[in-house]
Amino acid sequence: MTVAGRQIRYDVRLGDARRTPLVLCCGIGAGLEVLQPVVDELDRTVIRFDVPGVGGSPAGLLPDGIPRLACIVARMLAELGFREVDVLGLSWGGALAQQLAFQHRRLVRRLVLVSTGTGVLMVPGRPSTLFKMITPRRFGDPSYAAGMAGYLYGGSARRHSEEIRRVFGQQVRAGSLRGYLYQLAAGACWTSLPFLPLIRQPTLVLTGDDDPIIPVVNGRILAGLIPNAELHIYGGGHVELVTEAPALVPVVTDFLDRSEAPNL
Repeated sequence: MTVAGRQIRYDVRLGDARRTPLVLCCGIGAGLEVLQPVVDELDRTVIRFDVPGVGGSPAGLLPDGIPRLACIVARMLAELGFREVDVLGLSWGGALAQQLAFQHRRLVRRLVLVSTGTGVLMVPGRPSTLFKMITPRRFGDPSYAAGMAGYLYGGSARRHSEEIRRVFGQQVRAGSLRGYLYQLAAGACWTSLPFLPLIRQPTLVLTGDDDPIIPVVNGRILAGLIPNAELHIYGGGHVELVTEAPALVPVVTDFLDRSEAPNL
């Protein structure tokens, strides 16, 4: 699909039509296949996509900022016929999810933020860990990803290195270096701090107590500044939603299945 001048690779897994469809926003450099363990635990319709420069979506000549990427996703959903969705953002994808909820509030019913923060103005993780994330090598080399998983992601990734290798190995193709750098630049030029109090959707913030990339205090900040947010701190690391999907996805679905909040 071509949207706003960008070719976007997407996937729609149809599910229970009585439930609001869920859009999944992946972490930096990750193709849509990386969230397959999450999809396997969901019974509702799930929409996934590769942002420009990742997986099967080629990078543009110029980088896209987070607000423009939110416009592209909203237009993609309109083209696919979705008028109301829930949105889940993991890590870098949490930035895109926050922007979508703020910028397209009639489109987004509920918001789930997992292992994410407020962008450039957040409490950073360990410098040595962040330094190793400068390159996208882990997405094109599953064996390297498996070897680094515990150090980068913490939590159960320390004992699920083979699962990390398998999930990354399922990606149709790794994104380009240019696309990865564009994503880094987009995150480095963005923060949600000024508009978090204006996000009115019910929001679930999931954060791990052993996350080397996003310290748990960032989840507390998000939940404290979004008016209708609740915080769930789990025992684990940055990619626990993927490595322990059977344990964490029910937390997400319980939140999404609640009745609508009255003040949207």
